[in-house]
Amino acid sequence: MRSRYSAYVVGLIDYLLATWHPSTAPGELDLAPVKWLGLEVRRAEQAGDAGVVEFVARCRVNGRAQRMHEISSFVRQDGRWYYIDGRVVGEERDPAP
Repeated sequence: MRSRYSAYVVGLIDYLLATWHPSTAPGELDLAPVKWLGLEVRRAEQAGDAGVVEFVARCRVNGRAQRMHEISSFVRQDGRWYYIDGRVVGEERDPAP
């Protein structure tokens, strides 16, 4: 999860697609102009070759502070973890300073 967040921060589209499970991966990925500000992993669980990560990522979009709260599913195949999908828990905005 942390490596995927870092890839979003620096715009590594090839890495993001390579770590996305082929059954759910988009054919292409266009990263919106977002300034990522931080990642908080709230929960990480593993059961065999399945994993779940709950996180909150803070960012600025068009100058507005936002938070993305997601519960992501991962699967391990051939010793590598792949992102399957995520469920957005709620759209949150940081209060104005």
